[in-house]
Parts: sequence; structure tokens; C-alpha cells
Amino acid sequence: MDGVPRVPDQRRPAPGNAPEGLRPHFSVLGPVRAWHGAEQLSMGSPQQRALLAALLLRDGRTATSHELIDALWGEEPPSQALAAVRTYASRLRKVLPAGVLVSESGGYAVVVADGSLDLALAEDLSTEAEKARSVGDLCQARSLLNKALSLWDGEPLANVPGPYAETERTRLEEWRLQLLESRLDMDLEVGCHAEAVSELTALTAAHPLRERLRELLMLALYRSGRQAEALAVYADTRRLLDDELGVDPRPGLKELQQRILQADPALAEPSAAAPEPAAAAVRPAQLPATVPDFTGRASFVSELSDILSAAEGRVMAVSALAGIGGVGKTTLAVHVAHVARTYFPDGQLYVDLQGAGARAAEPETVLGAFLRALGTADSAIPDSLEERAALYRSVLDGRRVLVVLDNARDAAQVRPLLPGMEGCAALVTSRIRMVDLAGAHLVDLDVMSPEEALLLFTRIVGEERVQSERKAALDVVAACGFLPLAIRIAASRLAARRTWTVSTLAAKLADERRRLDELQAGDLAVKATFELGYGQLEPAQARAFRLLGLADGPDLSLAAAAAVLDLPVEETEDLLESLVDTSLVESAAPGRYRYHDLVRLYARACAERELPPGERESATSRLLDFYLATAARVYAIERPGDRTVDHLEVTDHLGQDFSDDAKALDWLHSEAACILACVQQSLEPRTLRRAVDLLLASKDLAESGASALRYELATSAARDAAAAVGDAHAEGRARVTLAQVLSKVGHFDKASAELERAARLGELSKDPWTCGNAPNEQGITAYCVNHHAASETYLLKAIDEFRSDANRAGEASALCNLSRVLVSMNRTSKAIDLARQGMAIYDDLGLTFRLANAKCALAIALNHVGRHSEALDQLTDALQMFVENRQRLWEGTTHFRIAQVHLAAAQSAQAAQHAEQALSIGCVGGEWMRANVLTLLGRSLDNLGQLDRARACWREALAIHEDSGAPEADEVRRLLAPVAAA
Repeated sequence: MDGVPRVPDQRRPAPGNAPEGLRPHFSVLGPVRAWHGAEQLSMGSPQQRALLAALLLRDGRTATSHELIDALWGEEPPSQALAAVRTYASRLRKVLPAGVLVSESGGYAVVVADGSLDLALAEDLSTEAEKARSVGDLCQARSLLNKALSLWDGEPLANVPGPYAETERTRLEEWRLQLLESRLDMDLEVGCHAEAVSELTALTAAHPLRERLRELLMLALYRSGRQAEALAVYADTRRLLDDELGVDPRPGLKELQQRILQADPALAEPSAAAPEPAAAAVRPAQLPATVPDFTGRASFVSELSDILSAAEGRVMAVSALAGIGGVGKTTLAVHVAHVARTYFPDGQLYVDLQGAGARAAEPETVLGAFLRALGTADSAIPDSLEERAALYRSVLDGRRVLVVLDNARDAAQVRPLLPGMEGCAALVTSRIRMVDLAGAHLVDLDVMSPEEALLLFTRIVGEERVQSERKAALDVVAACGFLPLAIRIAASRLAARRTWTVSTLAAKLADERRRLDELQAGDLAVKATFELGYGQLEPAQARAFRLLGLADGPDLSLAAAAAVLDLPVEETEDLLESLVDTSLVESAAPGRYRYHDLVRLYARACAERELPPGERESATSRLLDFYLATAARVYAIERPGDRTVDHLEVTDHLGQDFSDDAKALDWLHSEAACILACVQQSLEPRTLRRAVDLLLASKDLAESGASALRYELATSAARDAAAAVGDAHAEGRARVTLAQVLSKVGHFDKASAELERAARLGELSKDPWTCGNAPNEQGITAYCVNHHAASETYLLKAIDEFRSDANRAGEASALCNLSRVLVSMNRTSKAIDLARQGMAIYDDLGLTFRLANAKCALAIALNHVGRHSEALDQLTDALQMFVENRQRLWEGTTHFRIAQVHLAAAQSAQAAQHAEQALSIGCVGGEWMRANVLTLLGRSLDNLGQLDRARACWREALAIHEDSGAPEADEVRRLLAPVAAA
């Protein structure tokens, strides 16, 4: 749709007509109302409101008595119509401030100041939105239209009688739909396809004959990867139009169907061109600061800048810089990127791919960060690498963006991250030459020339100190192997020590026994560089440098570092900041510190060389204690009264304190990578049980979906480690925890196998945690595969085990799970009773998050007996609780439950809308649950007469169920059976 629709036949009054201080506010986009300040005025009878509406909609123009009579009664006015109009006007004049309702030339007018009528505000906002869209500012245009649409408060002119009001209602509703279509069109242009599907599904149900909405829904589905459903929408539309109106779809809809059938690549692009499509999204500026003393490399700067400046009008330019660690690849790339940034007005992206370390950044993770930086909503970011890469290229199409991919592992890591679009460019740095990166301009970066090295040294140390000792300075840079990082470290140390001369530094370098040989041996040059800085550390600094390098996580918080060093936080901060000054440690953010990958390796080598094994083990053990104790605090805050924390291994560290619940949860999610790295680093027999317990205490990382994959990998590793050493206690807990993860992604067979083994291990180890949680999880998995009798048996056992352990939270969990099972066995009265028992326990313990699960269980039971309104009340409460606790997958699951209730209550449009939201967010249960949502969505669409789209949903659901062997496949086959019979 071109532009933004404007309400027809509206004219604004001149500003300032109302007396100063007497500017009432009026609304017509809903009930006709008036306010004077904060006070709502009484507008009297429906006929009085009809008179006021007729005057408000004339924009200050005078309406004659005849026109008002016609507006209120049409062709059959009462005999006393004129007297009635005068009475209504008189009553309104008494209510409204003086000077608002005026009599002119035998008629009446209402004087409305600018900004005092909701309809006028909406028109102004739509006009501004049209201007923003015309210059390509889609983000602003969408925001303005959302503000305009928010002014509607139900049906326009609600309950206002008369033919004029009826005509105006129709006109205003049509305008609202046009505004909605325009905003949805822009939603698709900026990539919000998944979000749009839910809203469009509801709108097409409410307005089935509106072809523009159907067209937008087809496009949204296609861009969301749901081609079969998109084509099914066309088939449903064609049949409906033929049945209702005897016409075919309009040409635009037919054309879109053909383009979808042909998989037209242009459909993945914005539907309407704009001068600067990137202006609507965030313009990232992620380049790190360039160093102020950048030196030399003139030929490389010129060469690379020329390539980047010529990127416009060409297929993506890629330059790959290779060289040993410390040679200055990152410094050069960042400097060149700053020089060339004016050629990329739509932004610059930067990422450290951590290719030199043991855990290089995953391309899908990087793509998620890039898409967010480019303005893509989290809910619109797909899960798979291929889908993220495709969306990334689509978002970049038409933009001129520079992408700096620093510290890459290999070409395979880089390829999905390349923009691939004309006008964009990429700068890649790596320790290896990327000869297999097609089309890349390769640059081999060597050490500095002696002149460049001396100039860099001089700029850091100062001209005065170097000029008098030029020979010593040359000795220093030569001893550094002309490696930029080594020179920077050496010069920084000298600059920080005013009592040293250059000769002093040169003598210290000459005294290093292994250094010269190491500087000649490839990557060993980096180690020699670090040796130089390390050798000049004070003893306390050196100890901190060695011990902190033992941690596997990407960085360390100040509190975690203090635990490793066994020092007060203040003293730890002083040490870390002094290490930052030496360039051996980086400050990743306020209160967070990290090592360069190679510096970390060197720090560990120092620790292994200089510290006894016991001291190294004590340091990593203190870190594990810190994470376990703090995660246990978070767990206890989130789940007060849950006995899990009482069954965790005892730690020597008390853990970090939190001032409020939100900060505790923030800590857990911000430390996710560090926590899981610590688990995998701590799978030796002496720390194994604490590592497993850290997984138990941080289970929110799996339930939120944000770190689920890494959590699953860490849990699998813990299970294997425990099995290898025969630790039944740790293995049982690890298997239960892994089963919980597997169930949440729909792998019920694997989860069941883990739980069967865990149950035996729990009996063997007599661990109350495993003895209670294993049968509880067995009950859940059995329920999910429709083994209801077995599920009941497991859950009754779980209840007994939890009660014997005085674990009331566990008992409530099993009661709520059993409630769900009994509903499926048509024992609904008992199910309601069990759910309420669970709710009462959770409420008593203050377990907000778990109370949400109990509310869902109760809602399922209430829905089963037709108490739909009560069920929706429970689910609405639960949804809010899940949102507040950042349980994204449970949020999606609750939308599915809400959809079930609406479907049971014959509210198919609402059911379809919530089912779409569940698909967009994702649910606990993975692909199995996705298939269940698709089945429900199909039922809702079938009820709405959208038969072809319903069948498309069922076919996709059937494919998922057949692939996993789920019993729900039989139900879906029955739904599709009429199709086969036809």
C-alpha cells in the first residue's frame, strides 16, 4: 500500500479558537466523551451525544438545525425535532465550559482547540507517519501509526444513534483498517514477519473478505518459512470469495500466489522501495576505539582503504588479514575501518570471534547479536544458522555496512557472517591464511620494520627519553622481534616507570635467557612478548595473573576474581586494574575482566610452571564454590522453600549478595557462559559433585531457552564424567537434569532412558533429591507420550518421596503434574482438587514462578469441564508471571494453553491468534509441542473457514509427529482423513 491512509473529508479548525485555560478534550474513536481537565463530563442521553458527535466531526464548522435534524433522525424526524435539537444543545451548553458550544446563523458549532480531539490527533499522527515513510524512516512511521491506532477505544461513536453516526462509524472503522494495513505492510518491510502473522491471523478471521489483509498474511507466512500455509491462504480466499460474492481474487493476490509458487527471490525483499531503507533501523557503530598512537602500516592502510572505498556498486568486498598473534591484525583492521567508515553510512558491525581459543564463537550466536544490533526484534530472529544467515543478508540488502570479523578461527566460521550484498564489505583477521575464502583479498601481515617499530616505541615512551638513547631503543625493539604487541607492552612498562632509562629496559631484555630464541620461532614470539611483561610484575600481580588465567570462562566478574584469589574485593580490584595498565588483562566492561586468548594460555603455562598442583586446584575450586553458592542464592530467591538448595554440596564461599530479586536473575543470565564453562572445567572426581550441583542450581538457564544448548552439553559432559568414575550420587542428579532438558525440547524417549537409569542410581545412592525428582520427571515424560496410567504411578511415588523429604515445593510440582494426568483420564474433579493443593503450597512458600505452573494445571482442568472464563483468568495470571520471570518458553506454552481454552469456548479467532504467538515464541517441548500448536491452529482455522491453511498446518504437524514417532500422529491423520476421502 502506498503511503499512509488519511481519514477522508476532515478539516482542522484554526488553533487558539478556545478561550485560554478552557480547552476541554473530546473523544469520538470509541464512546463519545468529554473531559474538562481530569474531570469527565456527563454528556447526557444518547441523542445528546449524537448531537455533540455531529458537531465534533464538522471540525468547528457551523451545522444548521436542518443538518442536525437530518443527522439525528434521517428522513423520518419527529414532529418536535427542532425543539428537541434546541433542548439537547441547551443541556450540552450547561455541561461544557463557556464558549465551547456556540450558536451561529441559526445553527451550532463546537470550538475545539488543537490537540483536543482524538480523531484530529490520529489524523496528525498518520500525516507525520506518511512523511516519515516517504523518506524511508520506517521505524518512526510504524511508531507514529501505533500511536494513532492506540487512540481507538473500541467501536467509534459507540452507542450513538442516528444515520449520520452510523455512516461515520463505517468510515472511521475503514480508516482504522487502512492504518493497520499500512503499519503491517511496514512491519513486513522491516522483517517483523513472525510478529505480524499472529495479528494478521486474527484480523483475517474478523474481516474474511478483506483481500489486502489476506495478501499481507500470505507474504508474512512465506517470509516466515511457511510456504504451504501461504499458498493455503490463497486457496481459502479464492473459495470464500467465490462462495460469498461469486468473484475471483484480485490480480495482486493472484500474482503473489504465482510468485510464491515460483519461490521468487524478490519476495524476501521489502515490498516497497525507499530512498534509504536502512534509516528505519538501528545504525550500529560497534567499532572499538582506534589507538591514538597508531604507527606505520601506511601501505596496508592505503591498500585496504582503497578496496573498501570501492565497495559501492560492487559485490561485497572481503579483505582477510593473517599473521601471528600480537602482530597487530586487530589494531590495523580497526584503524582501517575507522578510516573507511564514511563509505559505510549505514553502520559498522564488529565481533571478536575468539578463534584462537578453545571455544570459538558460534556463527549463529554472532548472527543473533548482529541482527539485534541492526534493529531486528528478538522474536523475529529464527533459531537455525541457515535461517539467521538468510535474514541477516535480507536485513543488509540495500544498506552499506562494514563488518569487521576479528580473530576468526577459519573460513567456515566466517562464511555465514559475510554480508554478501552489493555495497557492503567485510574485514577479517585470523591467525591463518584464509585461502579457502572465495573472493577474499588476502593480506599477510608481518612484523613491523625497524623504523616503524622504533617510531611506535617512541610515541608511547616519549621523544625526549628515546632521543638520548636511540641505540638502546633499537636494542629494545629488536629484542621484541619488532612485534607490535611486544613493543607496546615493553614501552608501556617503561613509560610507567620514570626512574628507568631505556638502557635499563634493554639490559633487562638482554638478560632473558630464553627470550631471543623464542622470539625467532613463530608463535613463540608471542610467548616471549608476554614473558617480558610478566617478568616485570610485582609478586602479588604475578600471582593474580597466574591464578585468574586458570578460569575457562570468557571473562571474570570482580566478585568471581576475588574468589579465585581468596582476597577482598577492593584488593582484587586494585590488582586487576594494575594488570589492565600493563596490557596483560583487558577490562571488558566495568567490573569485568578478560584475557586475550594467547595471554590466557601463557598465564596458565606460568601457573603450571610456578605453582604446585594443590594451589592451582584450590583456585579453581574456590571459583566453583563461588558460582555454586551464588547460584544457590539465586535459586532460593526464585524458589523460596524449595529443598533443592538443602541438598547441594556444602561450599566454603558464601556467595554474592543481591539487593533485589531482579538483580539476582540478572546475575544468573549474565554469568551463564562463565557458569557453564566452570562446570565443564570441574568434572574431575574431587569437584564433580559440586559441578553437577551447579547445574541443578542454575537450571533457569535451561528453562529460559537462552542458554539451553550449552546447558545440555555441560549436563551431558557431567553425566559421562560421573559414569566414568562410578559416582552414583552425581550421575543420578546429572541424568535427571539432562532428562529435564531433553523433555523440554521434545526428546521424550531419550529423557525416559536417562530417568530409568537415574531412578536406579537414586535408590543405590539413597539421594533424596534424585529419589523425588526422577519419578516426577518420569511422570511428565510418560504423560507426554500418553502413557497415563504409568504417569500416575510415577507421580504418586514422587509425591511420597517428596513428602518423606519434607520437600513441599517438590510435592506441589508432582501434585500439579498429576492433575494434568487425571484430566487426560477424565478424573477432572480430583484434578481440580490436586491443582488447588499445589497452588496452596506454592502460595504459602511464596513461589511465584512455580505458582504460574500450578495455575496452568488448574486452567487445564477447568477448561476440561467447560469453565472457560475461570481457566482464562488463571492463564492470564500465569502468563504475566512467566514474563516477569523471563521464562520465554513457558510464556509461549501458556499462549498455547490460552489458545486451547478459546478453541473450546468456540472463540476460534482468538485461539488462532494465541496459537500464532506460541509458534512465534516457542514452547517447552520443542518440535513435539510445535506440532501440537500447529494442530490446534489448524482446528481454529478450519472453524474459521480457512480450510486449506488448516490442512497445511496439519500436514506440517503430521510430518513432525511421524518423524519422532509421537502418538499424536494418529489424531492428525484423522483430521486429514476427510481430505483423502474427498
